[in-house]
Amino acid sequence: MTSRATAAGAIVETDIPARLDRLPWSRFHMLVVAALGITWILDGLEVTLAGAVSGALKESPALQFTNTDIGLAASAYLAGAVLGAVFFGWLTDWLGRKKLFFITLFVYLAATAATAFSWNIWSFCFFRFLTGAGIGGEYTAINSTIQELIPARVRGWTDLVINGSFWVGAAVGAGGTVILLDPTIINPDYGWRLAFFIGAVLGLVILFMRLWIPESPRWLMTHGRAEEAERIVAGIERRVIAEGHTLAEGPFETVRLRARTHTPLIEVFDTLFHRHRSRALVGLALMASQAFFYNAIFFTYALVLTDFYGVASDRIGLFLLPFALGNFLGPLILGRLFDTVGRRQMIAFTYAMSGILLTVTGYLFQQDVLTATTLTLCWMVVFFFASAAASSAYLTVSETFPLEIRALAIAVFYAFGTGLGGVAGPWVFGALIESGSRTSVFGGYVFGAVLMLVAAVIAGRWGVAAERKSLEHVARPLAAAD
Repeated sequence: MTSRATAAGAIVETDIPARLDRLPWSRFHMLVVAALGITWILDGLEVTLAGAVSGALKESPALQFTNTDIGLAASAYLAGAVLGAVFFGWLTDWLGRKKLFFITLFVYLAATAATAFSWNIWSFCFFRFLTGAGIGGEYTAINSTIQELIPARVRGWTDLVINGSFWVGAAVGAGGTVILLDPTIINPDYGWRLAFFIGAVLGLVILFMRLWIPESPRWLMTHGRAEEAERIVAGIERRVIAEGHTLAEGPFETVRLRARTHTPLIEVFDTLFHRHRSRALVGLALMASQAFFYNAIFFTYALVLTDFYGVASDRIGLFLLPFALGNFLGPLILGRLFDTVGRRQMIAFTYAMSGILLTVTGYLFQQDVLTATTLTLCWMVVFFFASAAASSAYLTVSETFPLEIRALAIAVFYAFGTGLGGVAGPWVFGALIESGSRTSVFGGYVFGAVLMLVAAVIAGRWGVAAERKSLEHVARPLAAAD
């Protein structure tokens, strides 16, 4: 550090990014992944609970939902996630990463607990909307923090595995509903209510896990708090050395930044849609296509099993467990290739495979040659690739835009993508399933497949080769002074 100036407008020259990227993998990084990455476990839990309890909500004496009501509730959750991501994303870039990942977790906790007390479709949708807002805010605060703390050489694999941990939560939710929705164990109208308390209890544990996570040094160094950023990085280095690691000696590459308190919104949108227009196109295509693909299929999977295959609502969780396994293994196994083979190649490959395999599975479903079991096996294969593809969408929008607007960039593309591809998807598929026509459902699958194939072409043509590169090299900071 050659300058300790912290006033707004002062020039700060720092080697913090290079020092963070040169760190060996340590217990510090494992704890960051555990305390922050568990957000996706929460989201997986929420989405699975909403999908798995759909049959119970239809049978509930108090609610008596229709398939269309189920789709409406799913859309309410996603609408909340969209608006929450934008609002909390803006606050994350303004107030800091750490404050927001506490605020958003509290919103989630309160809302998911309140869902258990729903008395009609509108109260259920309202509480699901608030739950989604908390999770949407979590996406922005957590993704940006993890990107800024993980070394560049493993950033892709780490990000994909963390996003893929969504399916660990899905498995927990699926396993829990097998017991909670069994009418011989728990009253059917209480089981689905108890299911939503699983997320609230898990969220309380996470609150304590996050207490020791530091503010992002990269965020601090651009907001007039260079000395605080230096202390945090020095503390991390001492912890790593205490574990027995040897750190490379400097001097390291430095960056010169002009300290600022905030980034004007006009500069944000100029950066997103003018300066980095091609990156914006890639981010929007990836987010929108995977949002429709995932939300349309997964939110209504339980309805397909109950309506077309006669699976009892209390057995839905058993079919979701292998589905979740395939989704988690995809990022875990393929993730390393995003750091070695390359971002552009692997993103295009996984999106294309997802689209092709969805078309094949949809055709087999339409021809009525699949059983509930074989359909689940098909989905395991499809989502082995689709899960890595979807995770790479979040990786792309969080690493290809400048540090000062990283959280808001994640929020904007998550909002646009989910708004375009996700909110309408569950409602549309709910209506298609309600029709009882396999051909109509197949048409929806084909549409989702086409979106994925188009996104594969866009990523292959305009994607950014960000593998093993410092975030500051991938996207020059707006506050750069040279």
